[in-house]
Amino acid sequence: MPLGPFIREAAGADSVKVEDGNLLTGGAIQENRALTVVIRGGDFDGTHEMVLRAEAAATIAESRPLDQQFALLKAAEAAGVTVPKPFWYCGDAAVAGKTFYLMQRITGEALGIRVTRQGEQPELATELGSELARIHAIHPPRNDLEFLDAVTESPALDAIAKYRGYLDELPEPHPVLEWTLRWLENNAPAAGEIVLCHRDFRTGNYMVHEGELTGVLDWEFAGWGDPHEDIAWFCARCWRFSGPQLEAGGIAARNVFYNAYEHGSGRTVDRDLVAYWETMAHVRWAVIALQQSMRHRSGEEPSLELALIGRRLAELEYECLRLTGAMK
Repeated sequence: MPLGPFIREAAGADSVKVEDGNLLTGGAIQENRALTVVIRGGDFDGTHEMVLRAEAAATIAESRPLDQQFALLKAAEAAGVTVPKPFWYCGDAAVAGKTFYLMQRITGEALGIRVTRQGEQPELATELGSELARIHAIHPPRNDLEFLDAVTESPALDAIAKYRGYLDELPEPHPVLEWTLRWLENNAPAAGEIVLCHRDFRTGNYMVHEGELTGVLDWEFAGWGDPHEDIAWFCARCWRFSGPQLEAGGIAARNVFYNAYEHGSGRTVDRDLVAYWETMAHVRWAVIALQQSMRHRSGEEPSLELALIGRRLAELEYECLRLTGAMK
């Protein structure tokens, strides 16, 4: 079934016209293509700017399959999170050559280096703190999210075991990362409240138009975890781009982001836990960078972008050593 008939059936429409657009930039794990879809009849009558989201030629272990991403996007929308509207998921690869889902194409800028070049943006940081609080209002158990891994006694130890496993699959040793994982293991916090963590909530994964948030993107890593994991990921040095002095995502001081999150969630941010999860964040990003570069090195998906991501390892290892006190 071609794409047009699939949309006509899903939308309950009389007719559908699809104008294929360009492959969108950004997203090293997923493939995103712009579409203009003209629907006549039914509840979706009108012209819709959409994105067809499919998996790239090669992916990484942490990335969730598309049907799960779509379910997470729907759950976030239902919780009041500002996200692109999810339309339909298609598990039939014959329709578009691979499985995919369709979502609203939103306007704005997402590229981290451009967003952070605008300087201090406390209003945007406040919006983002409130958005993260809405995400963290989603708790287990959830029938619509039953595919998420069961909650365990220690999200931190689970993460450490997972990253060790990924490192073991690589062809060369990485002693700085192994040492940092051991430090994280020795300092692992007791389990606390469990919420839905986006796990990639950062500058570069939201869109901004004229200073205002238009949508939180990229849900392929989401899962149950400690809320401080997301707070730390947003504040980690590796995601500040052109604004390293602005510790909340390169756009504001931490307290601006923390205050908005605390007001929206009713929780008090534990600064020590954020510091712990920031260390974990740099290990995690280092492991993902290595996995991304292996997609290129293996010949599975030759890509200069993927090769360059692997070049980030040295700065991430340096940050691991600094955060654990090994640089003293």
